[in-house]
Amino acid sequence: MTTEITTWFTKRIPDDWFVKDLDITVDRDEILVTGELPEPELDDGASEDDAALAAALKINEFREATRDERMTIADEAQALFQRKVSWGAGSADRRVLFTHLGIPVMSRLRLPERAVLDTLVTSGVARNRSDALAWCVRFVSKDQSDWLSDLRGAFTAVEEARAKGPNV
Repeated sequence: MTTEITTWFTKRIPDDWFVKDLDITVDRDEILVTGELPEPELDDGASEDDAALAAALKINEFREATRDERMTIADEAQALFQRKVSWGAGSADRRVLFTHLGIPVMSRLRLPERAVLDTLVTSGVARNRSDALAWCVRFVSKDQSDWLSDLRGAFTAVEEARAKGPNV
């Protein structure tokens, strides 16, 4: 299904929107479509703050200029794939998600796991247990990105094998 969704968006999104291939992330609830915009042109000697501001302005300009067309594409995709469509863009080292879902997730944690979350809350790293759990997920995602990438690759191979198998 991910390949079908990627192909659909690749055909539907104008070629001049992004300078690299689309980055499409799909789960049961959402399709997140992001792309890389050209880096902003800067004057010689521009500071890091100037570069960050220029990238932010470029992303915001893209967001406003493409809003109507992005919403039309999203409406079509939501009807076709039965998932919400979210958008984002990047430029230089900056990436901004315009819209994306915050899906509640049920979890059952024992006392030691709750103690970890409570430590993050008490120390001010997170506002509440939900934020603390999201912080932990981001930490693992960043620290174990190679392993997670290998795991996702293995799932892709399983999906391909299933697709080639008999229809029951």
